[in-house]
Amino acid sequence: MSTPPAADPRALLRRLFDAAIASAQPTLCLPPHLPDPAQVRGRILVIGAGKASAAMAQAVERHWRGLALERVSGLVVTRYGYAVPCERIEIVEAAHPVPDAAGQAAARRMLQLVHGLSADDLVLCLISGGGSALLPLPAPGLTLEDKQAVNRALLASGATITEMNCVRRHLSAIKGGRLAAACHPARVHTLLISDVPGDRPTDIASGPTVADPSTCADALAIVRRFGMSLPAAALALLESGAGESVKPDDPRLAGARTQIVAAPQMALEAAARVAREAGIDAHILGDALEGEARDVGTVLAGIARQVAERGQPFRAPCVLLSGGETTVTLRGTTAGRGGRNVECLLSLAIALEGHPRVHALAGDTDGVDGAEEFAGAIATPATRARAWALGMKPKDQLAANNGHGFFHALGDSVITGPTLTNVNDFRAILVGG
Repeated sequence: MSTPPAADPRALLRRLFDAAIASAQPTLCLPPHLPDPAQVRGRILVIGAGKASAAMAQAVERHWRGLALERVSGLVVTRYGYAVPCERIEIVEAAHPVPDAAGQAAARRMLQLVHGLSADDLVLCLISGGGSALLPLPAPGLTLEDKQAVNRALLASGATITEMNCVRRHLSAIKGGRLAAACHPARVHTLLISDVPGDRPTDIASGPTVADPSTCADALAIVRRFGMSLPAAALALLESGAGESVKPDDPRLAGARTQIVAAPQMALEAAARVAREAGIDAHILGDALEGEARDVGTVLAGIARQVAERGQPFRAPCVLLSGGETTVTLRGTTAGRGGRNVECLLSLAIALEGHPRVHALAGDTDGVDGAEEFAGAIATPATRARAWALGMKPKDQLAANNGHGFFHALGDSVITGPTLTNVNDFRAILVGG
């Protein structure tokens, strides 16, 4: 029997995952894109939201220390457990993925902070994945409870992140370019860590500082397509068109600048370098794979089999890397411990049927796959047999959306803790020679 190309496949897969995360750390990727504070005559206000926003704020302070730090003030909101110490920029923690009152209060304060700025002022906006839930300021006529209900409906719908964020932008008082419009006439410079397929700025945290070409009618069509049950006030807002976002021709956003400082492709390339340094060919299948997590897992298993058994489209040994954001449609009659990465991985393990030369890891680069405190998991040729030995039927666990429960019982969960960044899903499939 052929052996995997590494003495310890688990250790190699984990090194690849760690390299992907390290490549997107704000201390590394942010400083080259910071504006020159010497060119700012007025105030420098730093605002932001997302799982990486506190680490981004800390990177800003460290880079500007001795240059302009005494002129800096601001507020960013991040996920509970993701705060890091800052001197001049206030860090607030709030809930993700379902928003809470702390996030709403932070969003309201952020709009107040940018009120009354002048053309001499600079607003540096630090945005990363998770910002949609962390800045939950309901549009007029909606409540926080309405926003929470909408978020739950979106997460359970099976809609893509692009579709979910289209709906969110039209039910918000701060997203869809509204935050940048509130900063006018100040100069707005947004730095983004992308966690979305295609790296579209409108989709990263639902684009609080980016003009939005989509409409309420587009959002309503998504709601109807997926049969979502929204609160009556939210549905009425979309139907009336009163939730329209800030459009590309709005003069208030004419001077706004947006840059992506880290993205899924960069993380995959970092992992590929580590694999090649270990003497293993690495192939990136794509940084924007979408679709139902279980379907993506089945397709990736088919590709891995073709590599292992046919030497197509690549020769083994090699590692197949991919990123993006899959979705999970809740199907279980009981509350499973889900997560799109572990759902994808469990589906892959089932489809591989214990193939002796394939190991895989799937995880979220922010350290949290879904609502669990697990980043993801590892699957091996023995995964199915070990599950059966414990009395678990893999297909039943997949049907119950219980990926985390399944891999945790096997001791195969991947735990990183808060990574302080977020460039979305990471998948590595190691095919032995």
